[in-house]
Amino acid sequence: MHSVGSPLLWGIFAVVVIAMLAVDLLLQGRRGAHTMTMKQAATWSIVWVSLSLLFAATLWWYLSGTAGREVANAQALAFLTGYIIEKALAVDNVFVWLMLFGYFAVPPALQRRVLIYGVLGAIVLRTLMIFTGSWLISQFEWLLYIFGAFLLFTGVKMALAKEDSTTGIGDKPLVRWLRGHLRMTDKIENERFFVRKNGLLFATPLLLVLILVELSDVIFAVDSIPAIFAVTTDPFIVLTSNLFAILGLRAMYFLLSGVAERFSMLKYGLSVILVFIGVKMLIVDIYHIPIAISLGVVAGILTLTLMINVWVNKRNDRINAR
Repeated sequence: MHSVGSPLLWGIFAVVVIAMLAVDLLLQGRRGAHTMTMKQAATWSIVWVSLSLLFAATLWWYLSGTAGREVANAQALAFLTGYIIEKALAVDNVFVWLMLFGYFAVPPALQRRVLIYGVLGAIVLRTLMIFTGSWLISQFEWLLYIFGAFLLFTGVKMALAKEDSTTGIGDKPLVRWLRGHLRMTDKIENERFFVRKNGLLFATPLLLVLILVELSDVIFAVDSIPAIFAVTTDPFIVLTSNLFAILGLRAMYFLLSGVAERFSMLKYGLSVILVFIGVKMLIVDIYHIPIAISLGVVAGILTLTLMINVWVNKRNDRINAR
């Protein structure tokens, strides 16, 4: 499969990811995830976004000197578009994490370990899914039409879906099956996923939360990865934009944990984005929408959604104040 990712670029990317993981998961984790205030989360979020933009600039500079300005412009735009799409869709993933922690009553002091393994698992799973998807598309180009139809369906379904309640998680078939097939303690045992009692190994509810966190990321990846393939099929651009968005998930989680209910309109904006990308994939043989236009449309939809959300929140605040 064709890719702009030279050995040098792959090497730089690997070093950057390892360094970012060391900072995000080790240094922050050592302080304890529950000590991160909203101000600290906002600061770290700005750091991760800035590093992603710096990587995009470095990519453009490298490709400009090796492949030409036209290639550099196209690939840098593809990276930014994929990054914004993944970052936006990741917000929904964070909301699911908040719901899971709330339902299983996982205190902030014990969320750190689940978040660390959740991010690491997401990186491994998405890397495998992206390389598999890139290979499949290189062999069977018609898969892009299936991805497009799937995104179109998912976008419409997301817009029409009713608000899910945390009270229904325990009744989900998967949760009932896991509880029925795992020897599990009745309560959380600090940060441990397993404990031994009377010579027998028991799983703790924290392990169940971790499994659900990983599965939720797989489900969201099924939406987000095909969405980026609509922008580019280059595995280097798809993987880098995906992972850079994921690496800041822990900071995003704490940034949104106190204000999640204030983003009630976000799902509608994300559904419009998915519908747009699905249509883009389905009409690719009729009209190829330039990457710059795709970036503008995605950014415009997100901006409009946030503006509408601000207006809705102000209206609700006025109603509640009466």
